Amino acid sequence: MSQLNFEKPILELEGKIAELRHMTNDDAGLNIADEITRMEGKIERLLKQTYSKLTAAQVVQVARHQNRPHFVDYVDQLITDFTPLAGDRNFAEDHALIGGLGRFNGQPVVIMGQEKGHDTQSRIKHNFGMTRPEGYRKAQRLMHMANQFELPILTLVDTAGAYPGVGAEERGQSEAIAKSIETCLRVETPIITAIIGEGGSGGAIAIATADRIMMLEHSIYSVISPEGCASILWRSAEHAKEAAAALKLTAQDLKALKIIDDIIPEPLGGAHRNPKLTIQNVGKKIEENLKTLMKKPKNSLKEARHEKFLAMGTNL
Repeated sequence: MSQLNFEKPILELEGKIAELRHMTNDDAGLNIADEITRMEGKIERLLKQTYSKLTAAQVVQVARHQNRPHFVDYVDQLITDFTPLAGDRNFAEDHALIGGLGRFNGQPVVIMGQEKGHDTQSRIKHNFGMTRPEGYRKAQRLMHMANQFELPILTLVDTAGAYPGVGAEERGQSEAIAKSIETCLRVETPIITAIIGEGGSGGAIAIATADRIMMLEHSIYSVISPEGCASILWRSAEHAKEAAAALKLTAQDLKALKIIDDIIPEPLGGAHRNPKLTIQNVGKKIEENLKTLMKKPKNSLKEARHEKFLAMGTNL
């Protein structure tokens, strides 16, 4: 597990517990079980204390933790009969955005999201979750298909942003993002989005213009990364902490601003400490919202989605 600097006292205790588990009572001259229980209690108290007062910059670190569950983990646990669909029928396949057909609790759905990868090889393959234009055009294709067959759309967002390379710009990155947003607003089938890690800029909102937008408790959603914001405003990425606070990018900030609809609780210590429970929590929230949205007429669903986004920012 990669280390978070503010978790140092917790990680030290966890290291001591690991050492104790390899010892016998005779070696230690104490009751190892009792000592482990005492330390575990201390760890739980430290986790509660630490995670109850995270700064915005610390939330950014947790949201980027490499051991948080990724898109493929959610599909493995929540979706049955998943059939990935590849290509934008125009240029190429983009492995940064994965999408396809499957069943969520028996309900046929179209599901898509960014995949960052778990190791060096897979991160390179998936371009660290940064989608190119062909990825967004694939998303449009899947959304049109979902609309045609009246299938709900589930999107899981985890990206630092759209890929900023020259080739992506030459192939119409901004147009592809804009058309994806437009497609989200035009379809007449329910769209549910969960931000499971980073929600970066247009790269995120391209598949997050949804009827219900949820965020994991320690995820982030912002128009720009703290480092990018600091480089523009302070001419130095060293001011990323100040930028993170100013951007109001945490789930709690965005819920108060009515940008998102719900916050999904994470296990104590963050999603990276208990990926399986995190995925279960996301699944429960998707199920709740899907039941509600599936009962609504198609026209009213689309109109409500338009009104939702037009109302954003009017009460600030």
